[in-house]
Amino acid sequence: MDIYNIIRRPLVTEKGTHQSKTSHQPTSSRPGRGGAYAFEVHEKANKIQIRDAVEKIYSVRVASVRTSIQRGKTRRYRGRSGTTKIWKKAVVVLRPEHHIDLF
Repeated sequence: MDIYNIIRRPLVTEKGTHQSKTSHQPTSSRPGRGGAYAFEVHEKANKIQIRDAVEKIYSVRVASVRTSIQRGKTRRYRGRSGTTKIWKKAVVVLRPEHHIDLF
């Protein structure tokens, strides 16, 4: 799978903007981390592929990746019931010295 097909689009929301600007200093019990950025990714991409794609596209170092499947919501249109699409969300946490200027 091509790295440009793995990352579909960045998710720019109020929560995502706040998380991207929040970083933590290292303590005795946990290492430091940079901001967290959310992306819509390909449904079959795993965490390692997502990490490699973000590192190559944005030239940053990734600390961790969290993924979740977003189920489709039920919607009604002209009296008929249907669902929206199922998609995969990835939250990528960067190392403290890196950031993405997209957000």
